[in-house]
Amino acid sequence: MTIHYAIRPANPAAHLFHVTVTVERPDPAGQRFMLPAWIPGSYMIREFARHIVRVTALAGDGKLDIDKLDKHTWRAAPARGPLTVAYEVYAWDLSVRGAHLDETHAFFNGTSVFLLALGHEQDNCLVDLLPPAGRRYADWKVATGLTPARGTRYGSFGTYIAAGYDELIDCPVEMGTFVRGAFDVLDVSHEIAITGRVPKLDLKRLTTDLAKLCAQHIELFEPRSKQAPFTRYTFLTTALGEGHGGLEHRNSTALVCRRDELPYAGMKDPTEGYRSFLGLASHEYFHAWNAKRIRPAAFVPYDLTQENYTRLLWAVEGFTSYYDDLLVARAGLITEAQYLDALAKTMTTVMQRTGRLKQTLAESSFDAWIKYYRQDENAPNSVVSYYQKGALVAAALDLTIRHETGGDRSLDDLMRLLWKRCQKAGAAYTGVEEGEVAAAAEDATGLKLARHFREWTEGTRDPDFEALLAPFGVRVEKRAAVDPPHFALLGVKTTNADGDCRIANVFDGSPAQSAGLSGGDMLIALGGLRVKPSNLDALLARYHPGDAVELLAFRGDELMRFEVELATQPPPRFTLTVDPKASAAAQRARRRWLGG
Repeated sequence: MTIHYAIRPANPAAHLFHVTVTVERPDPAGQRFMLPAWIPGSYMIREFARHIVRVTALAGDGKLDIDKLDKHTWRAAPARGPLTVAYEVYAWDLSVRGAHLDETHAFFNGTSVFLLALGHEQDNCLVDLLPPAGRRYADWKVATGLTPARGTRYGSFGTYIAAGYDELIDCPVEMGTFVRGAFDVLDVSHEIAITGRVPKLDLKRLTTDLAKLCAQHIELFEPRSKQAPFTRYTFLTTALGEGHGGLEHRNSTALVCRRDELPYAGMKDPTEGYRSFLGLASHEYFHAWNAKRIRPAAFVPYDLTQENYTRLLWAVEGFTSYYDDLLVARAGLITEAQYLDALAKTMTTVMQRTGRLKQTLAESSFDAWIKYYRQDENAPNSVVSYYQKGALVAAALDLTIRHETGGDRSLDDLMRLLWKRCQKAGAAYTGVEEGEVAAAAEDATGLKLARHFREWTEGTRDPDFEALLAPFGVRVEKRAAVDPPHFALLGVKTTNADGDCRIANVFDGSPAQSAGLSGGDMLIALGGLRVKPSNLDALLARYHPGDAVELLAFRGDELMRFEVELATQPPPRFTLTVDPKASAAAQRARRRWLGG
């Protein structure tokens, strides 16, 4: 049986989609429908059903009763013939996770808009993508990973197909007047659709660079066949004034970036922003293997009604975070020095936060639903990022394997083995069990690595990068951070709260914490002078480490006075540089590591 959906941007000004789902043979006891509570790749319960405005059930010539059973489930009264449920979805979430609609474009993930007819999870789906009414939308087009049905040309409005609900909700859709760039990678069609104004966009450079980058990923997983696990891939990209993030899908990704992160005509060397965008695109593309196909057993299949707990997000996200910039370097899109600088920044961020000493990567993965995705002002002191520290663990494992095997094996071999096992299992794939990553690493390399995995993922030990990088001719330098002064001298992170300077985080062991300052405090004066977001660092720059200074702050509506002794030992900052005296063997090992 086929489940038939239709979706139209019915009222862009009011941000409303109109959606219908038709079931030919509904459950005679009353057909139930459910909207997912979360979206795979973003581990937080988001309650997408809260955006459904009204629901109507239709059968034959009339309406049927439809009752809501819980926060995201409905049941229609019994119907003898085809049953159609019509509903409106409010779409004003300009992110990669939800749905957004206005007069300029429409974007949605299926988890936000498509009700699942329970009991029909495996049935094929047809979905009519319909344009908004009116001449002003005559130039709108479509970009999606969905497959066009016969009679529909890719990129046009019409009917698309999906082999089951999982595929339907794993193919986000963009509608609008976006800029489209097409390119082929090893006989696979790719495209990027860019929504948002980007002055002087260099689309040719962007597609050329993405083609080089994507080839590196395919060749890493399939060095012989060079075959991707998809026949088409789409980068759905929204360019904004501020924003940066992505979400992976089986044959596409949704990206949000700043306009200035995209290349412009006449740009010579890649800017820091463009390097950041390439890293983001690389991260989500790598997920087409490591997350969408190689995935924890807890995610096979996904239970979209509640949290799916796993201790392996450090492998899903952390390993991917390691490879994102590394493959940009291997593609020749950033220099060796730029890659080492990016790795050093990750080291600095992780090592400056004491959360890494209190929470293991396995614990961080398990608690992602309530901690990593719901961070409060104390998060830097209590939570470790399975993205960032996971990337450092991946780097440490890669360097260890390469050194101990004389360069004959690497972390690449582990990823290829996990991919091969996934392919071999096919539809019977049950995912990666807890502990299987370490065992597979030993199978792939012939090394005893269980202790490293245990200490770095189930314990809080930091990898010794000075020792790990030395055989590759890279020096690690650790210096005291001196800027920004509010971080180095006070030990706080601040935000601009409508022109006022608010403390977002107070770091463990910092002068601010010792003095009693807290997250949420509004700084108003330092040394008798008014504090603003724009001048805090300039005021602090007049003082020296160890100086005492008076700070005034509002906590709520109460004025608080604090005596702060500025730090004498600011947090560490790491730099990685190539050792000019490194041996020829170390230089070869580094080139092989960064060159693939």
